[in-house]
Amino acid sequence: MAIVRWDPFRDLAEVQERVNRVLGEFYGGRGQDDVMRRGAWIPPVDIYEGGNHEMIIKAELPDLRREDIDIRVEDNTLTISGEKKVDADVKEDQFHRIERVYGNFTRSFSLPATIDTEKVHAEYKNGVLAITLPMREEAKPKQVQVLVG
Repeated sequence: MAIVRWDPFRDLAEVQERVNRVLGEFYGGRGQDDVMRRGAWIPPVDIYEGGNHEMIIKAELPDLRREDIDIRVEDNTLTISGEKKVDADVKEDQFHRIERVYGNFTRSFSLPATIDTEKVHAEYKNGVLAITLPMREEAKPKQVQVLVG
């Protein structure tokens, strides 16, 4: 039998996700985890735990420049916002079809108290924004040596 470390925040996040899904279906929403307003489009994200006791958020932001992206951490809330603009070289009457979405976007995520908001850093490469959220030292697991006496 494998020993699994109990993480109360993981259980709480799973419950919140289920409630959001149910309420989202009931009210006709999408059941996503944003805690604030949204823009004209919603970039998809992946959120996972990294190997160095950190959380990582990856957001797909194609055709954006670094200058078009704003990242803020305030009151344990991470907000990613920006604007995806239509290519200025192409006029509206030249389009035959427009399937990609343009305009402003905002995604906000509540951060657990275990995240060290002073050490958050971001990297933007190949249209993917990767935000690393390291955990506070006191939140990292510690190994305790058992003495036999």
